[in-house]
Amino acid sequence: MAFGSFNDDGPHKPMADINVTPMVDVMLVLLVIFIITAPLFTHAVKLDLPQAQTAPAPEKPETISLSIDGQGRIFWNNDEMAFAELQQRIVAASQQRPLPALHLRADKETRYDVIAKVMAAAQQGGLTKIAFVTESEKSPAAPGK
Repeated sequence: MAFGSFNDDGPHKPMADINVTPMVDVMLVLLVIFIITAPLFTHAVKLDLPQAQTAPAPEKPETISLSIDGQGRIFWNNDEMAFAELQQRIVAASQQRPLPALHLRADKETRYDVIAKVMAAAQQGGLTKIAFVTESEKSPAAPGK
């Protein structure tokens, strides 16, 4: 270690220079270690993987849109029909797999007894997934807009 200078002129002062030789030695050793071990990280093991069969993804159920207007007319996916034909279509739809979902839309002027008859026909026909479709109320506009 160098604690002084080779100059004997004056008082001995500590050497102010940084000795980087030990740091360079350590860095070179680490570099050699990384050069040697780097190929080991990319080495792949050859495997003979087994074959497997997967089941197909489940199908999404069909959605039936059933609408009832203010006069009590019934619409199956926008096709108007009589109540007797509705019952036949419900029975036919209940045979499908996966079971379709019934989205019921009714005008606010529709009599409740028509809606109740349609719901009863759906239940008796085997359609158990019934959803009521409504519109959300629009919030009043802020003053001045």
